[in-house]
Amino acid sequence: MFLRILFDNEAREGFRSGWGFSCLVNEKLLFDTGADLNTLLFNIRRFNVDLNKINKIVFSHEHMDHTGGFQIIGMLGEVEVYVLESFSKHFKQKILSFPNAKMRKINKLEEIDDDIFTTGELGFFIKEQSLIIKRGKNVIVVTGCSHPGLDKILKVASKIGKIYGVIGGFHGFSRLEILRDISLIVPCHCTARKRQIHEMYPTSSIKCSAGCTIEI
Repeated sequence: MFLRILFDNEAREGFRSGWGFSCLVNEKLLFDTGADLNTLLFNIRRFNVDLNKINKIVFSHEHMDHTGGFQIIGMLGEVEVYVLESFSKHFKQKILSFPNAKMRKINKLEEIDDDIFTTGELGFFIKEQSLIIKRGKNVIVVTGCSHPGLDKILKVASKIGKIYGVIGGFHGFSRLEILRDISLIVPCHCTARKRQIHEMYPTSSIKCSAGCTIEI
């Protein structure tokens, strides 16, 4: 299984950067859509992604840098769109305006595809969901911005399996010592302590940027 970074603050040569996050999990599941459709589509084309294969979209939280490219829904075939129960009525109506979209409202930990789970709705002021990808007895966590706290997200994910990897935005998370036993650390987008993480974990952390592919 692989994960492709489609949208990030940094970009590899030949790709475009932008303030936001989006990644594609194994060709079929799109997690977040970045801040704008044009940048998202440019990077999708650079990766030669087949849009016809995408049948699920998961939105981590309702911030523009993660939902700005939502119009991609209209370019897909039949697609299930996973939003939190707490998302605004306005955003839900946008999703429902696409005749090919079937909206799924999430509030709890549940499996949404084979060995792929959502943490469910976490947090108080800014509610968010993350992905949990099961690989044998291990799990890889994919976050949007980690507003609820990366430690809380990892605690929920550990119900499914041992934390092997974490990929995505860590926001202002500072308890970096809890990453010590994680084999794959990929801080992206809004991670405030990105440089410190790479310095602390030079062998287990890798740089995130639009255009990179991560095998999981």
